[in-house]
Amino acid sequence: MCPVDSCAENRGSAPRPVVGVVACRKQEDDSTLHFVHDCYVSVVHDYMQALPVLMPSVGEQSVADAWLDGVDGLLFTGSGSNVDPRHYGQALQHEQTLLDPQRDDLTLPLVRRALQLGVPFFGICRGFQEINVAFGGSLWQQLHQVDGFHDHRPDRSLSLEQQYEIKHRVSFPRGSWLRQQLGQDNFLVNSRHTQGVQRLGEGLEVEARADDGVIEAFRVRQAQTFAYAVQWHPEWRPAEDRLSRVLFDAFGQACRLRARERA
Repeated sequence: MCPVDSCAENRGSAPRPVVGVVACRKQEDDSTLHFVHDCYVSVVHDYMQALPVLMPSVGEQSVADAWLDGVDGLLFTGSGSNVDPRHYGQALQHEQTLLDPQRDDLTLPLVRRALQLGVPFFGICRGFQEINVAFGGSLWQQLHQVDGFHDHRPDRSLSLEQQYEIKHRVSFPRGSWLRQQLGQDNFLVNSRHTQGVQRLGEGLEVEARADDGVIEAFRVRQAQTFAYAVQWHPEWRPAEDRLSRVLFDAFGQACRLRARERA
C-alpha cells in the first residue's frame, strides 16, 4: 500500500465529497484491466477524507456529463502510459511508448466539460500532461533527448521509496498562487516523468518551472474553482510535505464546497 498519513483536519458534519479518480486501462495476459495506483486512492480517502470513485476508461466521450453529475471533484492521475501524440498533431516518435487511447477518449473531453461546469480538478503527471493537451498544448515525447533539459526520469533500479525522493527544485513566478500560499519562491520536489510540456495550452498560467526551464505546474486562468496541475508527485506521503499539503488541502476544500452546494 502507498504510504499516506491520515492526518487531515476534522471535517465536522460537512458531507464527504465524492472525488472521481481516473483509471488506466491495460492488457495483462488475456484480460483487460482498469486500475488506479493505490497512492491516488489513499490520498483521497485517507488524507482528504473524501470518497474516491474509480472512473474506468471506457473510451466514450458521451459519459462526461454523467460522471460530472455524480462527483464533487476529479483527480487526473499519473500513469505509465502517455497521451497519444495524434491529439496534439504529432506522430508517435518511439514505437515502445505505452499509450492508453481509451483513457484519452475519456479525459480530454472530461477536462473541458469540468471547466465549463465548475467542477474542481487536479492533474498529476500524466494528468498534468493530458490537461495541457485538452487545452490545445503539446508535449515533448522524450524530454531527456531535448538539448537543454535534464533527465527527469526515475532510476528504475532503485526501490520505489528511493524513486520518490526529492530530486530537484522548482521556482514559482511572482504572483503565482503557490508562491502566495507558501510564502517562498521555490521548493524541492520529486521527479518521475519522461514527457513534458512543449507548448502550453490556451488559457493556462505557469505556476512553477524546474531549474532547466521545464514547466512543472500550471493553473487554468479563468476557472471558477480549483483547476490545477503539477508534473511531480504530491500524492506520495502528502502529510510529510508542506507543498503537497497546500495542494491537496486546497483541492479538498474546493471539493467540499461543491459537495455542500450539491447537497
